[in-house]
Amino acid sequence: MLQVDHLTRYYGGIAAVLDVSFTVSPGEVLGYLGPNGSGKSTTVKMLAGMLVPTRGRISFDGKDIRDSLTEYKAQVGYVPEEAHIYTYLSAEEYLRLAGRIRGLDPGPLERRIDRFLKLFKLDAERHSALSTYSKGMRQKVLLAAALLHDPRIVILDEPASGLDVGMMLALRAVVAGLARDGRIVFYSSHEMETVEKISTRVIILREGRIVADDSATRLRQLTEQKSLEDVFAQLAVEDDVPQLADGLLEAMRL
Repeated sequence: MLQVDHLTRYYGGIAAVLDVSFTVSPGEVLGYLGPNGSGKSTTVKMLAGMLVPTRGRISFDGKDIRDSLTEYKAQVGYVPEEAHIYTYLSAEEYLRLAGRIRGLDPGPLERRIDRFLKLFKLDAERHSALSTYSKGMRQKVLLAAALLHDPRIVILDEPASGLDVGMMLALRAVVAGLARDGRIVFYSSHEMETVEKISTRVIILREGRIVADDSATRLRQLTEQKSLEDVFAQLAVEDDVPQLADGLLEAMRL
């Protein structure tokens, strides 16, 4: 189980994440939603072990991750929102590097690389530099790198960015399969429809705090809204959306 207790992170005197607590059990897909600046990416980076909390604790299997960070990271597959990759490497070289860092034996590693590249339809470009890849192609490489070592925890931050419709549907099926296999999946995204379809539970952030934590169905019932997008608009969006839209259209005619 992944447990977050009173997680807080300040940048200077500004709280990006404030007193956030939740647990995610094996087989659960937690959808994590919030407007820009609400603390989603900061939470993700702390969960991935990349950022130290100002206060609070993240535990996995009852152990504080800071006490055994290397061991914890070895069990995490992480797809970041922004793809900071070595663009001078080919896809094959990048995945080989990722696998070696994870300590995978050469035989299984090469088989997995070959399989991932073929399934992602990147086999023909496997020796091309990542600098020549489109955003969607790079995203596939990042997804492959995150799953290569068979992780127990999968942290996805806008994983569908740049993917075509077919691959996005496949990603949804993969997430469902990970949950069936007993993995912990943390899915941060702006894609409301995807989050609603794949998540067993949804957390909505606003200004660094949790304003909702329940299943999408229950949140719709409690707020009397038709969709998760409507729930999100009610709980987390400060703007009057119709008024803003009317104002933008009117500005075109000035």
